[in-house]
Formats: sequence, C-alpha cells, structure tokens
Amino acid sequence: MKRTIHYWLLLLLVACTHQVKNPKQAGELPPIYPDYVDVTIPVGIAPMNFDYEGGDYQRLDVTVKGSKGGSLHCQGSTIDFDLDLWHELVANNQGGELTFTLCVEKEGQWIQYQDFKMYVSKHPLDEWGLTYRRVAPGYEVYSQMGLYQRDLSTFDEYEIMVNTRTPGACVNCHTSNRTNPEAFLFHVRGANSATVVQKDGKRALLNTKTDKTLGLCVYPYWHPDGRYVAFSTNTTRQGFHMTKEKRIEVFDHESDLQILDTETNELLLSPLLTRKESNETYPAFSPDGKTLYFCTTLKRSYPQALKQVRYNLCSIAFDAQTGRYGETVDTLLNAEADSMSIAFPKPSYDGKWLMYTLADYGTFPIWHQEADLWLMNLQTGETKALNEVNSDNTESYHNWSENSRWFVFSSRRGDGLYTRLYLSSIDETGKATKPFLLPQKVPRHFYERLMYSYNVPDFTKEKVDIDQRQTATEILSEKRIALGVRP
Repeated sequence: MKRTIHYWLLLLLVACTHQVKNPKQAGELPPIYPDYVDVTIPVGIAPMNFDYEGGDYQRLDVTVKGSKGGSLHCQGSTIDFDLDLWHELVANNQGGELTFTLCVEKEGQWIQYQDFKMYVSKHPLDEWGLTYRRVAPGYEVYSQMGLYQRDLSTFDEYEIMVNTRTPGACVNCHTSNRTNPEAFLFHVRGANSATVVQKDGKRALLNTKTDKTLGLCVYPYWHPDGRYVAFSTNTTRQGFHMTKEKRIEVFDHESDLQILDTETNELLLSPLLTRKESNETYPAFSPDGKTLYFCTTLKRSYPQALKQVRYNLCSIAFDAQTGRYGETVDTLLNAEADSMSIAFPKPSYDGKWLMYTLADYGTFPIWHQEADLWLMNLQTGETKALNEVNSDNTESYHNWSENSRWFVFSSRRGDGLYTRLYLSSIDETGKATKPFLLPQKVPRHFYERLMYSYNVPDFTKEKVDIDQRQTATEILSEKRIALGVRP
C-alpha cells in the first residue's frame, strides 16, 4: 500500500515539475544553509533539508543519487524531502554516498551548481533521539525554559518537563544511564528544589542538601549498574567582564564530589574528594564502573585570581560492591602545566576514548570563545584536539551514543550568541567526520526564530516516558526524601 501511495505521489510531483532546461554551469559549490557539504550521516536520520543562500530565485530543483542505487527528486521554493522516500534512499546506501545536484531558477534562467556529497556511515545510530535543555541565553533570569526530546528520524519534538508547569523553577542537569531513560533524573532549582529520580518505573523526589555537604547536588552521572549516581556540589558565583571580548564568567567558590546510593538514599563521601584546599567537579564513571573521573583545581582568591584557575583531569577507584572509594587520586591530564583548563570529561561507552572541553582557564567554558573539544585515548594516554569539529567559537557540552560511534555537541559557531547542536561520527583511529547541524524541516526559518540555546545534549535510546502533570504536582508539593551520609 505504501509503495502504491509513493507511486502516485511521484506521478503528481512529475506533473507539477518545471523542467530544468539548458542550465548555466555555476562552476562552484552551492551556497546552502546549513553547510551539509561532505558531511557523514547515519541511516535513519531525518531528511537533511537545506535552504539556498544565493539571493532571490523562483524555484529550486535538487536530485539526489545513491552510489548503491536509487534517487530522489525535489523541486519547489524550499528543499523539503519526502520523509519515507528519504529514509528508503539513505538505508539503501548505507556505507555508500549520496550525490546532490542543485539547480536554481533565477529570472527564467536555470543555474546548475557543482555536485556535492553526503556520506552514509556504515555505523548505525541506534538511539531514538536526543534529550536537551532549551533556555534563553540570559544571565540572571531564565524565564521560560525546559527539558525536551527530539525524534532523530523526524522533526518531532516533545516536552519532558517545562517550567511553565512549575512556576519560578529552573529544570536542569538531566541525564540517563548510557542513553537508557529507564534510569533518568533531573534537577529542579528554586522554591521547590528537588532532584527527581525516575528508575524502574518509580519516581522519587530527593532533597540532596545535608548538613555534611556543601549544598544541593549537580552534574550527575550514572554508574553503569544503575545503583549509583555521582554528583558534584557547587557553590557557584558569576561576574561580568568590563571588556566586550568576554561577557560573563561563572566560577565555583567551593565544590566537592559525592556518590548517591539510590538503594539506601545515602551520599557516599571521601576525604580525598572534599578537601578544603581544592575544588572537585564534573564526575563521570568509566564504562566498567571501577573508576570515577573528575576535574580538580587548587582554590584561589576569587574572582581576583580567576584567570589562574585551571582544572586538571583526575581519577579515583570505586568499588560498586562495597560502595567504597580508592585511597589515592591519580592525575591523568595536567592541563595546568600547559596553562589550560579541562571541563566536561565524558568517556565513550566502549572504554576507548574520553572527550573533554579545553579552555584557557576557568570551570564553565560555555562562555569561552576559545573552548574546543579534545580527545584522550584511554589506552595510550595520548590526547589531540578534535580539529575536524572545532570552530572559531565555543564548543562545550557533549555526549556519546551507546555504540561510541557518534557524539553530539553544542557549539556557538553560527552567530556567537545561541548554542546549537551538531552531530559527528568517529572512526577507530579517533578521527571525527565533519559535523552537521541538527536537521530541521525549514532550517533557516527555524533557527533564526528560535530565541533559545540548546545545552546538555544527550542521546536517548527511546522516548523518555514521564507524566508531566503528576511530576509537576509532586514538585510543587513539600514532600521530599532526605538523604543520609556515609563517610
């Protein structure tokens, strides 16, 4: 039945198509937005629609041909590929390439640009979609914002939790366990603060502030067994620069690490991770759960010495059977020795790589234009800049797909103000492909009118299932589970 519908659809399109006659050869690649020339895409990705950026025109005509067979044609005022036909063509060319021929009609004359390619990866992206927060890029007032999820095979976006249901609250720091939303949590800040943990079909609202820790937990990371969650506790400050080159600086006055045991509702502490003379933040478990990675720096006089604040990458052993930490802290990367600072360490789930953000100084690189993504080989200790994906503007938050072949990251390369999401794949040697902007049905229209930034992106294996109304009711109540502390 579906093929019959497609057949009649094709006949209708042919009947309405203006024939491309005697096109003038432009001799250059087409000016399109987003820049999808030579990007690598996964099977199942939403149609890679694009806009023409070369001035006024009457209509566009594009033909896509697969190196392993099949073709797709689209003509109109925008490039809007049929969803089913696009998926069929891409699936049939897995491991191959797609060649795009774009012609543009201007004042009755067709112009044909040089062909360009997209490469279809042999590695699947098995996740259903992405989760992320969308928030206005402000400093003091977060206004309307929320957690969302996006189906990567279509353009459909769904709410997870928005603060219009919990007035005055800030929802943030969401995460699932290795992209599996059966273990999912997020924080709520404001008058009704809580850490919302949804696991095995049950939901609990935790008060993570205790008299033995600095404050509320942030920056969560699940242990692979699903029992534990690592957090940092941060006393955060912000200040504004006096020069136009930089706007704002966010820094930690104090910060420690702890691990939550979700079975006993206890915070597990270590004197090595709560030292008065240092700040620890951004925890992440290794894929085998035996190591906790984190960033640390010696405390200084804030904000006077802020530009001397540089975080190193360290690790400590963790025994999930006993809930005990190791007795030593190892320094894996001494960024301070190179006058640099590390943030957001995220190991790939296959245990081969660790991706992190590197900036000139500080703990919160999303405001640092020089911030780039770097990659560490966990077997050899070698590090390198991911020049294939870095730009002249900020790269910051990032996360891995479960098969460790794809990663998503946030970047301000578009206009320097709003953070957008990009996807890239990585091969066995650690070489990344040219990243592509998260597809939208009409890209320029969507991104120019979206007055929100994306942050904390992550893949999700399936759609996050949460009852917004009931969860909001629970958030607005005073019922919270207090945590114990196990030193």
